[in-house]
Amino acid sequence: MRIGELARRTGVSERMLRYYENEGLLNPKRTDSGYRDYGSDEVNAAQRIRMLTAAGLKISSIRLLLPCVLGEKPVFHPCAEARALLRGEVEKLDARLRELSETREVVARLLNAVDTNETLAL
Repeated sequence: MRIGELARRTGVSERMLRYYENEGLLNPKRTDSGYRDYGSDEVNAAQRIRMLTAAGLKISSIRLLLPCVLGEKPVFHPCAEARALLRGEVEKLDARLRELSETREVVARLLNAVDTNETLAL
């Protein structure tokens, strides 16, 4: 199938599919005339990449995880790298959540000060 059909089937734009190919995440065959010829392997890979990007993972992480992902749902084949990488991602997310919580607290105090017309020392 051509890139347009792959984009329709997976919901991934043609531009992103080309990007994934440039990053080595997709490896379509080429026709004699040089056109990309995508098969079911690329459909599955594009769907998995979409799922992993929706989870907030970066291409470098996806490159390591993609061979470990089975099916369209996040079911992983035992890959040693997957555990360490995902643990690191959880730690990063936890740190971001702490930072967001602290920022929210400051903004909430500012709002309260504005609402009550009080002076607030930060």
